[in-house]
Amino acid sequence: MVMSTSYLAYEPQQQRLLPDALQDWLPEGHLAYFISDTVDGLDLSAFHARYAKGGPRNQPFHPLMMVKVLLYAYATGVFSSRKMARKLHEDVAFRVLAAENYPAHRTISDFRALHLTELSGLFVQVVKLARELGLVKLGTVAIDGTKLKANASRHKAMSYERMVQTEAELKAQIKALLDKAQATDCAEKNEPELDLPAEIKRREDRLQAIEAAKARLEARQREADAARGRHEGDDRKPRDRDGKPTKGRPYQRDFGIPEATDQQSFTDSDSRIMKRAGGGFDYSYNAQTAVDETAQLIVAAELTNRAADSAQLPVMLTAINANLGADPQQALADAGYRSEAVFEALSQSSVELIVALGREGRQQLEIDAAQYPRTAAMHEKLQSEAGQTAYRKRKWIAEPPNGWIKAVLGFRQFSLRGIEKVRGEFKLVCLALNLRRMATMQRS
Repeated sequence: MVMSTSYLAYEPQQQRLLPDALQDWLPEGHLAYFISDTVDGLDLSAFHARYAKGGPRNQPFHPLMMVKVLLYAYATGVFSSRKMARKLHEDVAFRVLAAENYPAHRTISDFRALHLTELSGLFVQVVKLARELGLVKLGTVAIDGTKLKANASRHKAMSYERMVQTEAELKAQIKALLDKAQATDCAEKNEPELDLPAEIKRREDRLQAIEAAKARLEARQREADAARGRHEGDDRKPRDRDGKPTKGRPYQRDFGIPEATDQQSFTDSDSRIMKRAGGGFDYSYNAQTAVDETAQLIVAAELTNRAADSAQLPVMLTAINANLGADPQQALADAGYRSEAVFEALSQSSVELIVALGREGRQQLEIDAAQYPRTAAMHEKLQSEAGQTAYRKRKWIAEPPNGWIKAVLGFRQFSLRGIEKVRGEFKLVCLALNLRRMATMQRS
């Protein structure tokens, strides 16, 4: 006699007599519960203020629910509003946080775009909360930058040289179409019909876009030339402060005229071409993070469209003070932040700076102390045992959070466009990463 195997009951069609409790759907200590409990303790009055005068017929989704869903989405690597909307039906954690609410992807996208300032404020609230919990102590912080791709197509961009050519071509085409529209001779009756107003409008719109992009490139170049000491009408000759010609090679271009190869994106005009790791170039932003040593939480998150890091050290130290009302005791940074002008500007700061002067193991040894006194002093500090011991901590403090953003969260490209919106989204990413890190620290 063959005995049948005894299995645990499996009845997928079985109806339950009593409804489930959402709290039973996830295991204790789940990230969704940590984010929910944390957001419950935050001040969301700024979110509610936007709906205060909406009237009884205007019933938006509750900001508390929307914030929880957004933060959990970013903390688990879901950045697309369409994917978030789908997760609200398919993912248990999303359903628990939304409590049977199902906002459409457009609603999620609009909420995120509308409340970027408020979401940035939550980043500061969570950093302050982390300090109260002892996870941030502002002893040593390490500052680092990373390039993140903009939401801009490389195929929807144009070089300055091509702009000049296309501008002339479009003007000629528009003139030809206008002349054609005004012609009244009989031969025109035999030509194929052409919607001239639409053709003219299409070319005028493209011409307007190119002229605006060309103007932005020229304005950017004028700013860069002025920073180099140039001015309008300098005849391409280097001049001193009094305007007198000095020795040196003449400039290759007139004041304010970009290089022929300089490019401008039509999809995100604030983004810039930047070199990416591993080679190649992308339209990107330079994201900056300041990481506290205690639990590797990000205490300041800023963003610029300038590829160089050298001017960002004062910006980051100011942001730390603005977020927490105090300065760190010590700040570490790599050689990208090296700058005599910055060292001079921060010479009276209470923060001890330790900034590399070259690649690790290949520090610059010969520095003109008369011309670069602050850099020479930094070199001396780096040669000391205390300076070397402190700087060794920089890599393991600063670099992992940037790696987690890209490799763990999977955030490598912004969803939004425009530098102000991108700054808000970057703080949202750092906020989500901090919450994920805090949840891990709580479980350990």
